Amino acid sequence: MRPTGSQASLEKRRRRALQLLDQGWQPVEVARKLGVDRRSVRRWRAAFDKRGSEGLAARPVPGRPPKLSDKQIARLERLLLKGARRCGFATDLWTCRRVAELIDETFGVDYHVDHIGRLLRRLGWTPQKPTRRARERDEVRVRGWVQKRWPQVKKTPRV
Repeated sequence: MRPTGSQASLEKRRRRALQLLDQGWQPVEVARKLGVDRRSVRRWRAAFDKRGSEGLAARPVPGRPPKLSDKQIARLERLLLKGARRCGFATDLWTCRRVAELIDETFGVDYHVDHIGRLLRRLGWTPQKPTRRARERDEVRVRGWVQKRWPQVKKTPRV
């Protein structure tokens, strides 16, 4: 699994590991300090010994490039925060299908509905269900009932 962090931060971590090794630290100690596996530290040392500084250099990220740029993703999140109604939907509930439609309309990018969940998790969003409440609900009366009447009607354990 690819570690998290930018290419520059990962390269910086590899270089820091080599500095610590050169100062006499053991690979296990370096790994513990940097929060990596000891085998990674040894692999970085071997890459440096074989190819020099080039062995620690950042490499391109594997995989398909993202469909939306970081700027577009930031704009998408601002739109999501405004709410679904403000974006033209009948209710304020965001579904993956609605987010896919919004992305298509706003950015002209076609996302499959099944991949929207991944995108939303990347933004720190989690699936939520709206709370259903009657329009006629009177919060003051409900609170009063819970405080006064509920203790009278609830069952109490027999001692």
